[in-house]
Amino acid sequence: MRVLRAAFEPIGRSTLALLEYLGGLALLLWDGVWWMVVGPLRGKGRIRREESFFQMRRLGIDSLGIVALVIFFVGVILAFQMAYVLKTLGVTEYVANITGVAMTREMAPLLVAMVMTGFSGAAITAEIGTMVVSEEVLALETSALNPVRFLVVPRVLASMVIMPFVSLVATYIGIAGGFFVGNALLGIEAEKYLSRTLDSLKYKDIFTGLVKAEAFGVLVALIACHEGFHVTGGAEGVGRATTNAVVRSIVAIIVCDALFTAFFYYFL
Repeated sequence: MRVLRAAFEPIGRSTLALLEYLGGLALLLWDGVWWMVVGPLRGKGRIRREESFFQMRRLGIDSLGIVALVIFFVGVILAFQMAYVLKTLGVTEYVANITGVAMTREMAPLLVAMVMTGFSGAAITAEIGTMVVSEEVLALETSALNPVRFLVVPRVLASMVIMPFVSLVATYIGIAGGFFVGNALLGIEAEKYLSRTLDSLKYKDIFTGLVKAEAFGVLVALIACHEGFHVTGGAEGVGRATTNAVVRSIVAIIVCDALFTAFFYYFL
């Protein structure tokens, strides 16, 4: 019995900790949706539009440079790797088909979310965590101002709005990277490459990519805010929470991506 107990106790503790964490995220999401939708309708506080627009610029426009750099070279790498396999079959032109579909359905939303996690998610956690340590969040609560409305809603809303647009731009840039390889280095005619790309893409591919981008955006902002609110231990706690936010966001994005991919595969 002692051996079994020693073996299963860590599993039980980990499971309970995971459920507690997911419950905390769910409650934070519920509060955010309430203040985003129900609160303004009942006249209990408007959405902070200026702060939301500021966060959109911070999450989207400011990150476009690094997103473009990363996704372009991923498109180049993907095209080269596909050409290596397809060349043996004599169908190198199918690089256009594979790159277009892969970028639209998978690579663009996933890589944008990864970049946003390190670029913006960590910053959100550090910002809110610092406010917790300096008791600014406590001051909001003391003044009867809900921290979720003031801190979470603008960030989650901005992420929901801007992530699909950034993902769409990243899709075009990734396809451009594949086009550069296909046209300049593999000798595929530009018209033929673009024609194959457009022929291979369907509306459901674009829909799949945008849905994933929306879900990933909510996850990144929500986990970053959650980790920020649970900072303890001063400056060291802020650093620890920032690391946790990045790691947990990446894990959550991968798991969510796997679930969405399986769902769309079987039902679309």
